[in-house]
Amino acid sequence: MLDIPPTQQLRADYRNRQVRWGFIWALWCAVLWGAWYVPGYAIYSEAPFVDLGETTGDLLLASAVVAFLNAIAVLLALFVWVAVLGKSRDYVRTLRHGPVSKWYLPAGLAGGMAIFGTYVAVVYVGAQFAAVAALLYPIIGAIAARVWYSERITPRAAVGIVVIVAGGVIIFAPGLIGELTGTGTAGWIGYLAGAITFVGWGLEGAIAGRALDVSDPDVGITIRFTYEVGIWVVVGVPATIILAGNAFWSAMGTALANPAVWLMLLLMGLTFAFCYVSWYKSFPLIGVGRGQAIAALYGPLALLWLFLFTHEWPGTEFVIGALVAVAGSFILFTEKRGILEIIRAVPAKHATASTAVKEAPHA
Repeated sequence: MLDIPPTQQLRADYRNRQVRWGFIWALWCAVLWGAWYVPGYAIYSEAPFVDLGETTGDLLLASAVVAFLNAIAVLLALFVWVAVLGKSRDYVRTLRHGPVSKWYLPAGLAGGMAIFGTYVAVVYVGAQFAAVAALLYPIIGAIAARVWYSERITPRAAVGIVVIVAGGVIIFAPGLIGELTGTGTAGWIGYLAGAITFVGWGLEGAIAGRALDVSDPDVGITIRFTYEVGIWVVVGVPATIILAGNAFWSAMGTALANPAVWLMLLLMGLTFAFCYVSWYKSFPLIGVGRGQAIAALYGPLALLWLFLFTHEWPGTEFVIGALVAVAGSFILFTEKRGILEIIRAVPAKHATASTAVKEAPHA
């Protein structure tokens, strides 16, 4: 029996611990992500949201207010998190370092659009649809990684993409056919929002993979939500005020005067903040692809959480579509160990330099 050198054994043990913790963090993300849909759905049963009409303007206003308050609640929870970890100075230093923090601006924009799309899908189609619509996001992440990082799409990955698409067809097709044939519930905006959701989270995953190459996950996710809140303050809120007028301030005032809304925001902030912490922590350990694949378990878990708290059985197409999409995610990102590691193409100038070094005569 061959003896393994101590350094190689230590390296193997370290990598195994990394992989194990990466899967643990991704699984925690799935559990908390699924749980987030419960308060995210229940908040619409509280004033002022329950009193708003069924018009497009009122539904979009409710979605904007909830998404804005959700972003603030998550950011506050993350501020507490980095303070407890003693990383507040790291947060300020990283935020001020433009070459690093710049990656979290598009991540915050893409993720913020996904969250807003989720809340729009909730009010137009339902929480069960909103929970499973985003399960198509690994496709976007894989395509973006292919374009930006030149990551390979192997034959196995291609099969996974086809299976995820099949799950998406099961999820989206019945409602879209109803809308096109006039037998639906006029919820086409909700289905469009569902598409925005999986595109946004898919792009964020690819961007986060680049950002986390050069920053701490706990600090990075806090900066990402800092930018999301900033985008809401600079763009989202003014646009909502222009469109809704005083109705925005009236909805905000009534919401913040309702203790039940504060409780929902507390639950939303805690579940989503630590869902995101777990998501971002899993990426450097097992890669964006595998982190997304395990986190995709949030879909079936969200349906389970919603059923336990609302006693509303989700549509059969949502259950079947969720299971098919999750299966596709695992096919897409479950490769042999040698392929699982994220290998990015070497830029041409670096490859040329590397070749020159190898060919140079040794002194």
